[in-house]
Amino acid sequence: MANSGKGRTVGLWVLRVLLGAAFLAAGGAKLAGVPAMVELFQKVGVGQWFRIVTGLLEVGGGILLLIPRLTFYGAALLLLVMVGAVTAHLTVLGGNPASPLILLVLNGVTAWLTRDTWKKA
Repeated sequence: MANSGKGRTVGLWVLRVLLGAAFLAAGGAKLAGVPAMVELFQKVGVGQWFRIVTGLLEVGGGILLLIPRLTFYGAALLLLVMVGAVTAHLTVLGGNPASPLILLVLNGVTAWLTRDTWKKA
């Protein structure tokens, strides 16, 4: 029993670090105005302000994932961001929505595994 608890803790930390790094990188690219991100948000058609807001949400959520008492909130926030990303891929952008879908599921798993911590924050 003790090993399964330790394995879950280690697995959750690995998931949190990987997701946090992915969202810090993606959000940072949006905030830095990487040309591919600027072009992507031009296709969305809402304006570049939306790229900045999305980047801030991703960076903020990525940071929250790395703080144990706040992981649930970061995962829940990023889950919502990924719902928007999947929706954008399916309705406006086209292409394969696999990446945002995978991130959506991983954030859902993270939120589920840390759901008890939101009461303690």
